[in-house]
Amino acid sequence: MRTPYFLIDEAVIEKNCRVLERVRKESGCKILLAQKAYSCFDTYPLIAKYLDGTTASGLFEARLGKTKFGKEVHVFAPAFTDEDMKEVVKICDHIVFNSKAQLVKHHAICRKHGLAISIRVNPEFKTQTTDIYDPCAPLSRFGIRAQDLTDDIVAMVDGLHFHTLCEQGFEPLKKTVVAFEQKFGKYIKGMKHINFGGGHHITAPDYDVDGLIKLIKDFGTKYNVGVYLEPGEAVVLNAGTLTATVLDIVRNVRDIAILDTSAACHNPDILETQHDYTPPIRGAVEKGHMYRLAGNTCLAGDIIGDYHFKNPLKIGDTITFENMALYTMVKTNMFNGINLPSIYIKRLNGKTELVREFGFKDYISRLGKIT
Repeated sequence: MRTPYFLIDEAVIEKNCRVLERVRKESGCKILLAQKAYSCFDTYPLIAKYLDGTTASGLFEARLGKTKFGKEVHVFAPAFTDEDMKEVVKICDHIVFNSKAQLVKHHAICRKHGLAISIRVNPEFKTQTTDIYDPCAPLSRFGIRAQDLTDDIVAMVDGLHFHTLCEQGFEPLKKTVVAFEQKFGKYIKGMKHINFGGGHHITAPDYDVDGLIKLIKDFGTKYNVGVYLEPGEAVVLNAGTLTATVLDIVRNVRDIAILDTSAACHNPDILETQHDYTPPIRGAVEKGHMYRLAGNTCLAGDIIGDYHFKNPLKIGDTITFENMALYTMVKTNMFNGINLPSIYIKRLNGKTELVREFGFKDYISRLGKIT
C-alpha cells in the first residue's frame, strides 16, 4: 500500500462497541457516536449495531449521521444560521442550544417539527490542563453558567447538556457530576434527559466501567431522567493507524527524519496542543537512536515530535503511528497541496479494503471553479 495511509480495524471498533453496549444495557443510558471525532462512514453499519445514534456539530455532520448511520440524530452548535436551521430541523431528533438568544430565536421552528430541545450549561468545573480543549476554561463560549440560567429558559427545554471532558477517566466525570448537581440541581428533576457529553475514555483499559454504570443508574433513579453519553474517541480507541515513509534524513544538532505525512496536514492536534500531545509510534523505545520526525510541508513548525528507535532509521523505512482513527481524518487538510492519506479498512472477515484515495481534483475542488 502506498504511504501515507490510514488503516482502520473493524475488529477493534467492535471490541470497543461491546464495552459501550454493556454500559448501555446495564445503566439504561443511551450512547451516541460523536462524529466530530470520527466520521468514517464506511464503518457506520457496524457501529450502528451497538449505539443509539450520532451527535453532530453542524448541518453537514447532521446530514451524514442521518443518511449513513440512521437512528437518533442530535445536533449542537455554538450558533445556528437561519438557513442551516431550516435544514437541521428536518434532519435531527434532538437539538442543543448554547445560549438563551439562540434558544428563543429558534424555539418555535424546533417545536413545529417536534424536536426535543436542550440547553448547554457550563458547570465551571475545570478538569483539564489544556485550555484549547477545556469548555470550562476562563472566557469559554460554551454553555450557560448557573448564574445566568433562569426559569423562563428552563421552561422552554426538555433537557440539560454539559460537556467538559477530553479523553479522561471516570473520576473527572464523577467530580463534574457533583459540581453539575450543586449548580443546576434545582432544575434537573423537571427534565426528561440529561446529557453528560463526551470525552469519556470508557474503552481504555484502566477506565472504571462499573463506576460509570453505577453513577448513571443512581443519577437516573434520583432525578427520574434519561441519561445520554456521546463519546467519540472511546468508539474507535486504538482502532486506527497512520503509516508513513521516511523520505530524507537531515542533521541540525540532531537527526531529523522527513516523512511523507505532516502534523500540519494530517494530525493538527499536535500543533494545536503545542506538542503536549505526540502520537505513539509502533516500535519506538524509551532510549535508543533519537530522531525528530518532521512533516513534508514548508511550515517551519511542522514537527511531529522526538522519538527513539532501537535501530537507526533509513530512507525508505516506514513509520506507523498508533491510535490514529480519532481526530485525524476529520481534521486533515491539503495545505501546501500535500495529498491526504488513503483510507483502508480491515474488515471483520480479515480482508483489507481500500475505501478512499485522494488526488489533485480533491485539492482544486475547494479552491475554485473546476472546468
